[in-house]
Amino acid sequence: MANIQVLIVEDEPLIAEDICEHLSNVDYSVLAIAYNKSQALKVLEQQIPDMILLDINLGGNLDGIEIAHLINQKYQVPFIFLTSYAHKSILDQAKVTWPMGYIVKPFSEKDLFSSIEIALYNFSQNARPHNLNLERINQVLLSPLTEKEFQALQDIYQGLTNKQMAEKQFVTVNTIKTHLKNLYDKLEVGSRSEAMAKLRNLIT
Repeated sequence: MANIQVLIVEDEPLIAEDICEHLSNVDYSVLAIAYNKSQALKVLEQQIPDMILLDINLGGNLDGIEIAHLINQKYQVPFIFLTSYAHKSILDQAKVTWPMGYIVKPFSEKDLFSSIEIALYNFSQNARPHNLNLERINQVLLSPLTEKEFQALQDIYQGLTNKQMAEKQFVTVNTIKTHLKNLYDKLEVGSRSEAMAKLRNLIT
């Protein structure tokens, strides 16, 4: 579960499965597919993803915008809007929810991946505490982080995937997963987004 976990909120099953297939080609994990607002909220109550791909128009309503407001209020997770609509009135409603991106259907696999990577980077930079250093973190943790675990944490704040971390550090993806598991255990969290939220509360 150390991969970047994505929640797909899309009411058209074929599009949702297409997105799922694209994500499975790289080191992203699909946490769940929700086809409507109630399913999306149920998933969020059970587990917090690292990224949400959120269709604005669910079942003929702009439920995606309502979900976006709730994400900002309660979960603080980056999300990208997916939509077939590019009307100014809808854009005006969508932009005030501060999405990390906006993809108009139909979109390519390249568009999807580049949007996710940029979104993860921008969100993690905004969430990064000003005084993020190993000594400061270890002052507030019962089990101190190692240098390798701190490096993994820094890479999370760069929005890197497990594969990108492994290439940067010249280690295997399994080694990265081990570092992330140890990091999550010490922070008592289950995902990247929860790790960032926990640190923000601990050292700010």
